[in-house]
Amino acid sequence: MIFRKRMMSAAMAVLMTCSMCVTSTLAEDNKRKEAQEDRVTILFTHDMHSRLDEFKSDSGMVGGIGRLKTEIDEKREENPATFLLDGGDFSMGTLYQTIYETDAAELTMLGRMGYDATTFGNHEFDYRAQGVANMFRSALENEAEDETLTLPQFVIANIDWEKNNDEDDQVIQKALADYGSTPYTVIERAGVRVGVYGVMGEDAEACAPESGLEFEDIVETSKEVVAELQKEDVDMIVCLSHSGTSEDADKSEDEILAKEVPEIDVIISGHSHTVLPEPLVYGDTVIVSAGCYGQNLGELNLIPGEDGRWKVEDYALVAMDDSVEQDAEITAYLSDYKEIINEEYLSRFGYTADQVLAENDITFSEVDDLYAKLEESNLGNLISDSYIYAVKQAEGEDYEPIALAVVASGVIRDTFQKGEITVSDAFNVSALGIGADRITGYPLVSVYLTGAELKTVAEIDASVSPLMTAAQLYPSGMKWIYNPNRLILNRVTAAGLTADSVGQEDKIYVDQMEKLEDDKLYRVVSGLYSAQMLGAVEDTSKGILKITPKNKEGEKITDFEQYIIHDQKGNEVKEWYALASYLDSFTENAEGVSVVPERYEAPEGRKEMQDTKNIVELLKNPNKIALVVYGVLILILVLVVLLIRLCYTKIYAKKKIRREGRK
Repeated sequence: MIFRKRMMSAAMAVLMTCSMCVTSTLAEDNKRKEAQEDRVTILFTHDMHSRLDEFKSDSGMVGGIGRLKTEIDEKREENPATFLLDGGDFSMGTLYQTIYETDAAELTMLGRMGYDATTFGNHEFDYRAQGVANMFRSALENEAEDETLTLPQFVIANIDWEKNNDEDDQVIQKALADYGSTPYTVIERAGVRVGVYGVMGEDAEACAPESGLEFEDIVETSKEVVAELQKEDVDMIVCLSHSGTSEDADKSEDEILAKEVPEIDVIISGHSHTVLPEPLVYGDTVIVSAGCYGQNLGELNLIPGEDGRWKVEDYALVAMDDSVEQDAEITAYLSDYKEIINEEYLSRFGYTADQVLAENDITFSEVDDLYAKLEESNLGNLISDSYIYAVKQAEGEDYEPIALAVVASGVIRDTFQKGEITVSDAFNVSALGIGADRITGYPLVSVYLTGAELKTVAEIDASVSPLMTAAQLYPSGMKWIYNPNRLILNRVTAAGLTADSVGQEDKIYVDQMEKLEDDKLYRVVSGLYSAQMLGAVEDTSKGILKITPKNKEGEKITDFEQYIIHDQKGNEVKEWYALASYLDSFTENAEGVSVVPERYEAPEGRKEMQDTKNIVELLKNPNKIALVVYGVLILILVLVVLLIRLCYTKIYAKKKIRREGRK
């Protein structure tokens, strides 16, 4: 009997224990379920720049919207309260931009991937007002023809329409209205209402001269929009800000925005191509950035805090590498687009997208290297050499020697990896802009500068580019020597012409320089955009630096499109085509493929730095700017000496009076 009671007691204890375990497990499951229901997931990209395909990097093949789609679908299955957003600059950077106006591949594919909203980046305006309008129209036509396609909401809040009222501005305004664009939108999913709006910042506006638009301050605009969204009873406010962050606090526009408008919950920060491994947090505002080209999918998970604001539960930049499979449906659409590109664009140049131009065993500069420090770049050398080669080919017997071909770091968009270089790769390096012919790609232009102005070009590189890294210049046909320790705007100690080595695969730059004649006109070739920037140097420097691009007769150029270089068939010579044809011209290997010459492996002495603080080296060969500065310093020194002497004279006089008084 006692044994039976003990057995029953033990059984009851086991049942109670099991019951407690089950209850505890159910409670944990309920907690997890509640947490899952409360969690909001924001997936984001920005600065995609038409990188719809995967591409080569030093770590293998990365990116591609096929991988992005696979990852996006998985994340949505995990949490129904998932929002997918893009921070602008979804276009311009690969051959897909060549059908930007006719097929709107980038915006259409954002729709096929299920993006909820996007906004303007500065590069959406590269094809000017009519280009933007055509892109929106084409995207709407795609949506009308395909009932499975839903385009993303397009939000932009800070265009100042009161100031923007000319014909081109009205074209953009109508296109936005036809698309259904609004300053903000409210997206509801799984019971969560998220207010999303878009702004474009000051630096991005400065990088979009083709837009012709003026934008209002992002802080003031955000205060107004936030007030409107609060009336909409939203649970969360997200800003798609194509403004960016910077190490310079005074220029870090999105950090300033977060501090000034604390009601914003999340800022998706585009434009600066920043990679933020951890979010920047200011109070209850979170700033996130995933880098460029779709190499990462940003994932931000938020949960409600006790104070009613959202808190970061976790954050990740999911790498789009070989571990993520490509979505088959998406890649099929891309194949269709490639056929259109080959037929409608590349056929003009006798190329196809995947055609191999050259075999490369050279380690070329990475794009980030071009902004890191002032130095010669083998990538810059290759590009500027290609300009001279292409003009020689275009002009034939009518070729007029070029004194200087130059490319700026700001227009170099990609580099070359080792292995095969395709037409697509060459295009990606020089992918910007459009010509007067309204065909994709900035054309080369021919202008004339005096010898004195060529020295100023060298000084811009030596003195200005460390402060404005997009202005670093890479020359062909000219060399300069500079000392970074000298007075700013007087750092170049020597500049001159060098022998033309284009097409001579084993020849490098020599030390000898041909002296520049200050008043002589020299022919200069550059891309359209870079040439326009040279023309703006005087205004930008407030007249301190003077460069006036001229025609052959010495007359000032006001319309650079009148000086575009054409081939003998009347076609514009595009920057990217110059590079592609130059690569295609090199000596072939046994397989019949051009090989990039070894001469491009090492610097050739085109920009030579003399890092010395020797007083003679610091003061020799002063230019006019330095002479003015030295004159001012000498004047100040003389005034100080005179002031000291005057004070001494007065003191001496007072002492003399005192001595005479005592007598």
